Amino acid sequence: MRDEKIVENSKRLGQTLMPELLGGLRDKHQLIGEVRGLGTFWALDLVSDRRTREPLAPYGASSPAMNKIVAECKARGLMPFTNYNRLHVVPALNISDEDLKQGVAILDEVFEVVRGEYKG
Repeated sequence: MRDEKIVENSKRLGQTLMPELLGGLRDKHQLIGEVRGLGTFWALDLVSDRRTREPLAPYGASSPAMNKIVAECKARGLMPFTNYNRLHVVPALNISDEDLKQGVAILDEVFEVVRGEYKG
């Protein structure tokens, strides 16, 4: 971990690239109600209506829209980590900037595909 500067990379990504990339997604996609995180552990709260913050999936369950997000991510080679209406963005601690950008670009594509699944 020292040789690969894992802790430093996680800190750098969490303070710079991840908030920039994920904040950009939130600005573009109304289905993202909130972006939050620390280091390389981030979460996107997905909502069907940003104004009311109605979750895209109910607590303790999923929804057709969340199922579609998962399926579309997998179809593009991205394994999503979801929990109810939350999509976690938790890359490997040694991820490169380019690979992180590619993963976020896939999320951007997927959110375009499901645009009609929420009220936003």
